[in-house]
Amino acid sequence: MNLVTGIVVFIIIWWVTLFLVLPWGVSRTENPEAGHDHGAPSKPMVFRKVLVTTGITAVAFAIIYLVIDSGAFSLRELAERFAPG
Repeated sequence: MNLVTGIVVFIIIWWVTLFLVLPWGVSRTENPEAGHDHGAPSKPMVFRKVLVTTGITAVAFAIIYLVIDSGAFSLRELAERFAPG
């Protein structure tokens, strides 16, 4: 995996993980101020969720990188094995 591919894979994993982490610990505001959404979270804790997302992504990326780098899983070999011909 080259540098650009690694960065793209990391970013994709990070965004998917962020959308999985965002709902954690969300509670509605009981008495919202006028003009505020009734479903808006009272304490969104976005910075904490970004840190958790980065940690989970680092672990997931390390596992994916090691599997790809070890050669245990190769899409090229699978394509050659199942290619018609």
